[in-house]
Amino acid sequence: MKTLHLAALSAALLASLPALANTSVVLDFEGVDSFAPVADFYAGISFSDAALGLKNDELGPYFSNAPTPGTVMFATDASAVMSVAKGFIGEVSFYYSAASSALDVVTIYSGLNGTGSELGSISLSKNAQLGGCSDSAFCNWQRISLTFSGMAHSVSFGGNAGNVAFDNVAITAVPEPTSALLMALGGAALLIGARRRQQA
Repeated sequence: MKTLHLAALSAALLASLPALANTSVVLDFEGVDSFAPVADFYAGISFSDAALGLKNDELGPYFSNAPTPGTVMFATDASAVMSVAKGFIGEVSFYYSAASSALDVVTIYSGLNGTGSELGSISLSKNAQLGGCSDSAFCNWQRISLTFSGMAHSVSFGGNAGNVAFDNVAITAVPEPTSALLMALGGAALLIGARRRQQA
């Protein structure tokens, strides 16, 4: 009977491995200081110095209607890059708002810091003041996504010098190899234990 329970537990553990294989991560920039680099605020994910947090303050509202209202991110120049050491796969999505009609391009790369092969890019449409809002520079937010093949390690947010803001950047991060290894070792230990009990 115990062997049956261990076998069922092992099967459930092995069935859960694909679900644990990848992790959805949403970067909402809440807690990042205004006009300060996002830097390594998120564990395992780093931003270049050109990616800054932005909060509304006494000088006036910089943005409104954002998906998460406290803080957003903007790029001061073309070197605003997010790097994910472990990598990410499948799709990048985010909300963005443009303060002017200037276009920006977001690009996904296979290497860290905007290097390696280009896996995909997307031009951001002119959305300045769409929807009739005018209470702040960044008031109309649109969600956009880009699917790609292969393993990516960085995203360049373009260089429209503060004319585009971003929020809720979502990726599917690849887990640390040690997590997958620990799960596999745990499953193997359960199977070995069940086998020893059968032989005893």
